[in-house]
Formats: sequence, C-alpha cells, structure tokens
Amino acid sequence: MWRFRINGWHQLVLVFCCSLSLFLCSCRETTFQSSVPTYPVRVVIDTKLGPFVHFQPTVMGSYIVVNGDGYFVNGTRVMALGATDMYGYGGVVVYVSMYGYDAYDLACPYCAQHGMKRSCSVSGFYAECPECGERYDLVSGYALPTQSISHEALRRLNVINSDGKLTVTQR
Repeated sequence: MWRFRINGWHQLVLVFCCSLSLFLCSCRETTFQSSVPTYPVRVVIDTKLGPFVHFQPTVMGSYIVVNGDGYFVNGTRVMALGATDMYGYGGVVVYVSMYGYDAYDLACPYCAQHGMKRSCSVSGFYAECPECGERYDLVSGYALPTQSISHEALRRLNVINSDGKLTVTQR
C-alpha cells in the first residue's frame, strides 16, 4: 500500500503551486480595447516648413487634420498626402492642448462600435461626430466625450517631437 507523506519543504512547494494556479486562473485581460479598429498611422509634420511654421506648442487650440484629402491647418487645406503618409481609420488630428502636442484618430468610437465609419470634424476646442453628435474635448489632452453618448475617448496616438519635426504613429 502506498502511503504518501507531505512534510517540510514539500508542503511549501505544494501551497505555492496551488496558489499560483489559482492566481493565474483568476486573471482576466485588463488592457482596454478601443471600438476603433487599429489602422496604420504615419504622419510627419515639420514645423519649420512653410505651411506649418505657425503650428507651435505656444499656439493652444491650433490643429492639423490629416485624412484622405490631405493636410489641413485649422480647417484650410495646405498640402496633399505624401506616398508614405498613413492616416489611421478616420483621419488624424494633431492638436496643441495645454500639455503640448496631442494626436488622435478622428474615428468616432461610438459610431465604430455600432458599425458605422464616421470621422469627427474639428473646430476650435472640440472634435464633433456628424452622425451621433458626440463632442470630444481636445483641450484637456484626453479627447474625452462631453455629451455622454460615447463611453470612450478618441483613440490616442503617439507624437514624437524631435527638434520641431513631429512624427505621429500608433501607440
């Protein structure tokens, strides 16, 4: 007859393994998944060149929108898209907020969640969806919804500022 005795360090190993397995089984994925699909983004803005010289971090509220129609500074088209430009799912806005340069995908998360591809338009301090009417506050640096229609902020993008040359990519 087999008799198995657990004592000493065997008990410690058994308790550790049981605890570890319970801990691993209880974990759920905690990373946030946006309703907006991830599309490639690569936008380069050289603030030392002609149409972008006034796009400085001291001019709060100014913005550049990049979409399939080109580059727009504060609503005015200034340049066509380049061969290497990629502008995400709904276009990209690079905005000068109180924290410096911020960038977001302009696709409305509420509309994307409901199967509609709608891009927000930018005016002043807000990005607004023409379909659902949600407004996203760009000044705060987080692009949070203000009307409580959407429960997600705009998808945030990465901005690298290297001596006045802004490079926007996915996070």
